[in-house]
Amino acid sequence: MKRYAVIVAGGKGLRMGNDVPKQFLLLQGKPILMHSIDTFYSYDNDIQCFVVLPEQQVAYWKELCAKHNFTTPHTIVLGGKERFYSVKNGISSIPTDGVVAVHDGVRPLISKDMLETGFTLAEEKGAAVPYIDSIDSLRIIDGDKTKAVDRSVIKRIQTPQIFNVSTLKKAMSQEYKSSFTDEASVWEQFGERLYFYQGTTNNIKITTPADLEMAEFLLHK
Repeated sequence: MKRYAVIVAGGKGLRMGNDVPKQFLLLQGKPILMHSIDTFYSYDNDIQCFVVLPEQQVAYWKELCAKHNFTTPHTIVLGGKERFYSVKNGISSIPTDGVVAVHDGVRPLISKDMLETGFTLAEEKGAAVPYIDSIDSLRIIDGDKTKAVDRSVIKRIQTPQIFNVSTLKKAMSQEYKSSFTDEASVWEQFGERLYFYQGTTNNIKITTPADLEMAEFLLHK
């Protein structure tokens, strides 16, 4: 099957306390987003990458690509108001059937082994969603009421979430709901079954300065 990646990069960097959108912050000398794109291309240089950006960030991204001599092939797609619409625009740009990995642009440390596992599962089952176990104790607190939760059944969901292209396009034709926090929720609402694969703790989403420091450490290691 033809493999695609839709990399969503619409962050504003507010939690970073920085005017520069977080996907453009430097990680070992180059923007985070470039690391994310390179990971997919180094895994499979036949993969076709679509990078979804807010319209107002496109010119700056092109400047960064020129500055860092970044030539890894990718197609820019304009994003929407919500993540749902950004992903929908990215998916709509895919020209043929196959499988597509929808990935957060600020998760630059995904491993090749994880990509291979996810793509293989999606090609077989139609859907592949990565998770890691919850290691902290969990508790529901509702006013004065509190209840412990069995952490063994609670999973932390990551990206890339990988799906059959044609079915995901149909699922994305649904009317937007605020409960659509990721593509798995859209897929499930459409009536399709989800299949899961093991993610990694290194596959962090960089949203705070501490995350960026951890990513620097992990890459150096």
